[in-house]
Amino acid sequence: MTRTTLIAALSALLVLLLASAGWILLSNRESRFAQCEGGSVAGGSDLIGGPFTLVRHDGVRVTDAEVIDELSLLYFGYTYCPDVCPFDVARNAEAVDILEERGIQVKPIFITVDPARDTPEVMADFISYMHPRMVGLTGSEAEVEAAKTAYRVYGARANDEENYLVDHSTLSYLMAPGEGLLGFFRRDLPAEEMAEDIACFAEAL
Repeated sequence: MTRTTLIAALSALLVLLLASAGWILLSNRESRFAQCEGGSVAGGSDLIGGPFTLVRHDGVRVTDAEVIDELSLLYFGYTYCPDVCPFDVARNAEAVDILEERGIQVKPIFITVDPARDTPEVMADFISYMHPRMVGLTGSEAEVEAAKTAYRVYGARANDEENYLVDHSTLSYLMAPGEGLLGFFRRDLPAEEMAEDIACFAEAL
């Protein structure tokens, strides 16, 4: 066997070993969370989530790694939303409180899809009514758009009126550092059931 052939064979073996290790890790991840009821994502969890840089409600610029530093529940909405957002964010806050009573801490996060009106000050006022540990995130149009794209979130102005509404998707995303997306929850799921599902993920981590 020539030296070139030997190198090619070893390289092929290394690629095979790495692919096998990746498959085993992915299989282990899926098996850990298989019993949990959170929504699944076709094609894998890497399709949703990714890096972003936004402005926290206290005016500090933060990255996704700095924000999602523990089990976190993300929701995209806007503070001027007349009905859907307040209901969904309140539901998420209730689920977080239920989990806290069980000794499971989850960080509630609210990311605006309306950065033109949702300044850090506006966000701070909004989340203060929702939950004492909630984090509000805003930023420039481009920064918010990048976060929306990472999470496959739809959000667009519904009209050109001064007091405009924003059409947007309403899923809540359960994220964990080092894991990425664990599951997602639709808005018709009650807080008690959401808390039960999140507890399953938390206990499987």
